[in-house]
Amino acid sequence: MNFAAFKDLHQRRQAEHLARHGHRLAERREDSCELTLYAVGDFYAEVWRSCGEDAILFIHVFQKPAGLGDYLKLVKLPEEL
Repeated sequence: MNFAAFKDLHQRRQAEHLARHGHRLAERREDSCELTLYAVGDFYAEVWRSCGEDAILFIHVFQKPAGLGDYLKLVKLPEEL
């Protein structure tokens, strides 16, 4: 599925597609939210939930690598690299 087709889906269908076809890349917290980053097709999807809750608040979809900045800060490479 491409970026435009995914964006046209209802949020429930987006979540189903991510569960089946998305590659979970990372998790982080921002304020009182837990965020999970997925790669799928030619784009990324960031699922926002309130901390400790299962219900999805919203899904942020993007294609530009600049959207990965907050996740890249969390990557720790071994010192010998």
